[in-house]
Amino acid sequence: MLKEGDIAPDFSLISDEGKDIKLSDFRGKKVVLYFYPKDNTPGCTKEACSFRDVYNDILLKGAVVIGISIDPPKSHKKFKEKFVLPFYLLSDPDHKVIEMYGQWVKKSMYGKEYFGTNRTTFIIDENDKIIKIFDKVKPDEHGKEVLNLL
Repeated sequence: MLKEGDIAPDFSLISDEGKDIKLSDFRGKKVVLYFYPKDNTPGCTKEACSFRDVYNDILLKGAVVIGISIDPPKSHKKFKEKFVLPFYLLSDPDHKVIEMYGQWVKKSMYGKEYFGTNRTTFIIDENDKIIKIFDKVKPDEHGKEVLNLL
């Protein structure tokens, strides 16, 4: 399990634009790396829009935002267009990166257990060190919460 102070593992995933994006592409900048369950669901939409609403301020702090879910690039593209999201959304259909970051977890809904993505955000500094992990995220307030930390 990753913890604050650890070096964030590098990865490579496909973006909503079909481009190969690596965490190491952003070395020298802070990275807001957030894992979320699914495009176009109520909580995930609130969270994405909360980042959108403070995105320019996040950029001014020298940071970028990257969202990761198991959804395919085509779904991410529609989600971005619908809500005018200005940041990267990466597809992890095999949940390898989600697992690498310890966010593929057992969940329960209506008495049924299943595995899914835990809603968690990692703040990574310019040298790839994890400086903050938000594991109890309130989707509609999270963008401001992250901005205040940066």
